[in-house]
Amino acid sequence: MKKDMTLQKTILSGLFLALGILLPFLTGQIQQFGSMMLPMHLPVLICGFVCGPFWGLAVGFITPLLRSLLFHMPPMFPIAVTMAFELAAYGLLTGLFGKVFPKGKSGVFAALIASMIAGRVVWGLAAGTFYSMAGMPFNMTVFVAGAFLNAWPGIIVQLILVPPIVRAVRKVAE
Repeated sequence: MKKDMTLQKTILSGLFLALGILLPFLTGQIQQFGSMMLPMHLPVLICGFVCGPFWGLAVGFITPLLRSLLFHMPPMFPIAVTMAFELAAYGLLTGLFGKVFPKGKSGVFAALIASMIAGRVVWGLAAGTFYSMAGMPFNMTVFVAGAFLNAWPGIIVQLILVPPIVRAVRKVAE
């Protein structure tokens, strides 16, 4: 039984990784629009909820790095490296909070919001480190713009899509 669950999580994680690599093609024709919609975030957030913290962290860390290696988007340093830490945090935290908060509608929503806030803090810490190494400016204004102001369309999409998808997948898996 445990072997079946591990195989199922491995397969699902591969699917979420593939989605994280492919979804940006839907929004990537207009780079600024694509970065506002945060298409790589969706499958990583869902992966953490569905497959657990280990798989969420792994998929989150690998997705932007692999996409950068394959398609040179996002640029590897500092963008993809910074995103790797951010998305790893999202996957890890949705996996952890998804177990802590109640399984119902409000629990998934609360876990998602907590993960999104903490993931943005991780992004800010990583960006502060890697952007400065690349000679790029990073301050509180850049943090607020990058984490919230420019990302609000993607945040809304995540809040609308992730909870019902997680609930549906959990229902099927039961």
